[in-house]
Amino acid sequence: MLYWFYETLNINLFQYITVRAGFAFFIALILTMFLMPRFIRWAQRTSNVQPINDWAPDTHQAKSKTPTMGGIVFITATIIASLMSIKVFDTYAIGGLMTLLFFALIGFQDDWSKIKQNANLAGLTAHMKMLFQFIAAASITSFLFYSSDMNSDLYVPFNKAPLFDMGYWAILFWAFIMVGASNAVNLTDGLDGLATVPSLFALLTLSILVYITGNAIISDYLLLPNFPVGEVAIIASALVGSLVGFLWFNCHPAAVFMGDSGSLTLGAFIGYMGIISKSEFLLILIGFIFVVETISVILQVGSFKLRKKRVFLMAPIHHHFEMKQWAENKIIVRFWIIAMLSNLLALITLKIR
Repeated sequence: MLYWFYETLNINLFQYITVRAGFAFFIALILTMFLMPRFIRWAQRTSNVQPINDWAPDTHQAKSKTPTMGGIVFITATIIASLMSIKVFDTYAIGGLMTLLFFALIGFQDDWSKIKQNANLAGLTAHMKMLFQFIAAASITSFLFYSSDMNSDLYVPFNKAPLFDMGYWAILFWAFIMVGASNAVNLTDGLDGLATVPSLFALLTLSILVYITGNAIISDYLLLPNFPVGEVAIIASALVGSLVGFLWFNCHPAAVFMGDSGSLTLGAFIGYMGIISKSEFLLILIGFIFVVETISVILQVGSFKLRKKRVFLMAPIHHHFEMKQWAENKIIVRFWIIAMLSNLLALITLKIR
């Protein structure tokens, strides 16, 4: 729509990605701020609230009446703002919108099942959820592989040239990245705002990377690959705007949770942006908090199965600190600080090649 203003009314300003990204940010922010209070009131009236596990820390029982599925609101706001701001719906932009839509539907199905049965473990089974995620991710990465001009080379930080061409294996590797990132953010979403702000930092960093990748001059200067992926930065900007609006209601004590409809979608989109910016391995730094949370679960499960002993008091690791009597706000803010620092380090690597 904004580009239509440029072509029809000759408003030159609207042809620039940065300007349209700014508008997308504020459109999504305003939509989220407008819709979220209404969603919260509806959820409270209809008892669409978050079921709490019996084994969760005692402090979580007070959150049992908190509305969930807020992710549907900010993802909807993101899609609307993106549709209003994108200039050309090319393969990369369509792939980004597909990621938001497909993973939001999977998360919604999981959230809805939990709400209706009033049980945290009553949603999709782990195997079923993983299957749906891989089907969605493989569909998106196949579309990307066959419909775009992006190569299938594998890049790593600090190296000027790609390591090798993955060929058709890229479809599987990219799908693994998307599913892994999706579940990593989902595991992190356990405290008020804990997944929201690290996601904001990750999206801001990846927006910079995507913008650079889509700019021939800057990408050549920084020795990065160049593909026309710039329009995806507009979707990311819209998502950042909607997340800022969501954080207004999600900060401690939270008035609403994002649910799987939000966390699964956020992670998948972060993975998607890492793929199109050729920053798959840099995601380890960009999403460092998500990686640590995931590793803590793997270590806990592996140790208990092999040794019948726990590494942490409870996993994911943010629950470990809760069990050690850390205040919830202290855990959240310290994790935010770590996320900010790791993203700054990720941006510094751009110049070290």
